[in-house]
Amino acid sequence: MKIFTLVLTILLGLLMVLGGVSHFMNPLMYAGFFPEFLLNDALNIVAGVVEIGLGLGAMIPRFRHYATLGILVLMVLFLPLHVIDVFRGDPAVGSHQAALIRLPVQFVFIFWAWFCYRNSGKKA
Repeated sequence: MKIFTLVLTILLGLLMVLGGVSHFMNPLMYAGFFPEFLLNDALNIVAGVVEIGLGLGAMIPRFRHYATLGILVLMVLFLPLHVIDVFRGDPAVGSHQAALIRLPVQFVFIFWAWFCYRNSGKKA
């Protein structure tokens, strides 16, 4: 694995761990993203644990390929939440402008995760 890809993968893993930890440190920040009919607290805990696990996995060579694939899938699964947030009258976090910024950033994360997965060194 080239050093550039390794650095991007480790950075992605660190950001995932930080994001996962923030689910526990500031759960109210994420509550607005989840539809009301879902169990917000349980879903928030699961999302936090999954993000931490995938982030740690991205930093461990043995698990890197599958962890980056998991991050990619997770980012794609989170995409509709960001799209919905753009069209809400009261966005989950911050202003409507913040929601408009988060949406393209989600695409950056999707591409970033795909790049790390694609270059993780394991061939199918």
